[in-house]
Amino acid sequence: MKTLREVRPGETVTVRKLTGDGPVKRRIMDMGITKGIPVYVRKVAPLGDPVEVTVRGYELSLRKADAEMIEVE
Repeated sequence: MKTLREVRPGETVTVRKLTGDGPVKRRIMDMGITKGIPVYVRKVAPLGDPVEVTVRGYELSLRKADAEMIEVE
């Protein structure tokens, strides 16, 4: 399975699973990233951190470590 970290800018993917434990997983869910939601990858910084995405109509920047916890298809 591919993670959000591996998605190229300009692609839209669907969240399939959130990995991670406790507060980190909860924080990602509180940002609106939940199973079945489409996520559009807008930009990736030159060194790969952060990843800028559009989810539920707003822009969000995610750390590389957080993006690796989001499995997509």
